[in-house]
Amino acid sequence: MAENYRVDFEKSRAALQSILLRSLPEDGDFPTPVCGFMLHRHSRGHAPKANFYDPVIIVVVQGKKWVRIGTEDIQYGEQTCFIAGINMPVSSCVLEASEDKPFLSMSLELDKSLLAGLAAKVPPPAEDRIQSSAGAAVQEVSPELLDAFLRLLELLESPGQAEVLGDLIRQEIYYRLLTSPFGYHLRMLSTLGSQSHQINKAIMWLRENYKESLHVEKLAGRLNMATSTFHKYFKEITTLSPLQYQKRLRLSEAQRLMLSGDYDVTQAAFAVGYESATQFNREYKRLYGESPRKDIMKMKNVTESRSLRMRY
Repeated sequence: MAENYRVDFEKSRAALQSILLRSLPEDGDFPTPVCGFMLHRHSRGHAPKANFYDPVIIVVVQGKKWVRIGTEDIQYGEQTCFIAGINMPVSSCVLEASEDKPFLSMSLELDKSLLAGLAAKVPPPAEDRIQSSAGAAVQEVSPELLDAFLRLLELLESPGQAEVLGDLIRQEIYYRLLTSPFGYHLRMLSTLGSQSHQINKAIMWLRENYKESLHVEKLAGRLNMATSTFHKYFKEITTLSPLQYQKRLRLSEAQRLMLSGDYDVTQAAFAVGYESATQFNREYKRLYGESPRKDIMKMKNVTESRSLRMRY
């Protein structure tokens, strides 16, 4: 049984590796005709960076990555995948990558409404679930899940089929996730009335209203939850307090505005709800390790350098 698992897994991984190397001659993050499906290649590691992951599954085909979920540091690579069921604050970086053996991965955004609809039809997983309340986790990749990703990747070579068949394979991937160890948590996040679903609603409200002053008691009241209960479950699922989560949202959005080139540091700070540019600079540097101006310059230089390599 174990031997068959290994043969099936390695066969699919080798095929995925071949297609990705052929499809990605340069480093970068590349969208595909399948909505929410992206391909990634990196020839070198980099320093850890704070990120916000939308609901997503990331499958590594070659190399290794590091991610911090709350206070837990996890390495994942060719036999594991990262899954986020909510908009999850993490820190991450590529650990193993080189010119000869680049880091290769695929990511697929998870549509929460489609996932919820399928969860109502799929029986709960029989195996033990992941013993964590966090809205993200790393787990083993089954040969069936890897094969589904292989068929999704192969569709890219037949663009006419990708739009129709891509949705069918996406449903299969969702099914595989719902019946996996993390499936219980994905199910709870979309089950009406569950604590996890209530926190998911709070996250969606915060994402839409991150500029406003946050009164935790009022937000808890919107969900008909006691403030202490709300705070407890929010931190268990997101690994941050509501106020810390809002701060990360503001800083992430400010970074996006500055990268777009339309906002300078002060304009971005005020646009996301800060009343003091000094406080914004201090909190940005604490999270990202550089001042806003220096960090954005570095990121733009990397993007420009990559564009030049692709052009020539």
